[in-house]
This record gives sequence, structure tokens and C-alpha cells, in this order.
Amino acid sequence: MIRRHFLLSALAAALGTAVTGTALGQKEQKEQKEHGAKERGGKGQEGKKAHNHHDGKQLVGEKIKHEGRHEIDRKGQYTAAVDVKNGKIAGMHVKHDTKGEVPVKKYKTNKDMAKESSGFKTTAFIQTQAQYLGTTYIGYSYVDDFGNEEIYWFPYDMILDGDTGAVEYVQAV
Repeated sequence: MIRRHFLLSALAAALGTAVTGTALGQKEQKEQKEHGAKERGGKGQEGKKAHNHHDGKQLVGEKIKHEGRHEIDRKGQYTAAVDVKNGKIAGMHVKHDTKGEVPVKKYKTNKDMAKESSGFKTTAFIQTQAQYLGTTYIGYSYVDDFGNEEIYWFPYDMILDGDTGAVEYVQAV
């Protein structure tokens, strides 16, 4: 009888802790999410669905040798273009066909996000000379009509003004 009473008490205590712990855990997660949104600038991040990463260096290619504005990508009604000065990228502009200029945000990170987002990673047969080791990457981004953020990543040494005005990029989970 005492053993049965002890087991029932232990079971009730375990269930009570699990339910309370789950409720507290959900409350903590909600507070962390709200706190993170405040740090990232309010509700703007909440509406973003996906982060699509593009290799800006590859998209620019040989255009980096010619001064002026060069179109590097077109997604639906959005046209992304970079300004090149002295062989470096001076800025990026995104234009919507009907709405005009779209705000562009500047990020920085130490990870090669364009390579990491591809999903397919090979570890063998990578030429070391082709890699940017220990490099900071600068990303220019815009948010399209569907809430997807398109980010174009460039190595730091390709950017004219470096990381001026860039915000540290935190990868979406």
C-alpha cells in the first residue's frame, strides 16, 4: 500500500513538473522571441519568410572591371544592380518595376552564406586558392512582395566602403 502511494505521488509530481516546465518554457521562448525582435528592429523581421542567399561575386563576374551600374539579377519585378567604382562595389540598388526604388539593407558576417545555403557541401577537391579563409562577407538585401529576403553576398575586399553601416547578420533558424 505504501509503495503504491509512493508511486502515485511520484507520478503526480513528475506530471506536475512537466506541465509547469512546458508552460514556463513556452513563456521563456515567447519572451526571447519578443526580445530578439526588438533587438533586430521591431516587427520587420517577423514578416520575413525565407532568406535566399546569392553569390554576389559570381553574379558580378567580369563586370567588376567596368565602371558604372550593372544589373546582376532579376527576380520577378525586382532588378538588382551594383555600382562599380575603381574595381570595387560602391553600393547596390534594387528597383521594382512599378514601385520604384526598394530599400536595401547591408549585413556582415564571417560565414560564406552563399556557399552554406546551397545545401550540397563537398569537402574534397576544393582548391584552397578559390576559398576566402577568415574573410568577412558583406551582404546587400531586400524583401520582396512575398516576404522573402534576397541577400547578395560579396567578400569584404570587393566592397569600396567595407562594412560601413552594416549590421551583423544572424542566420534565421
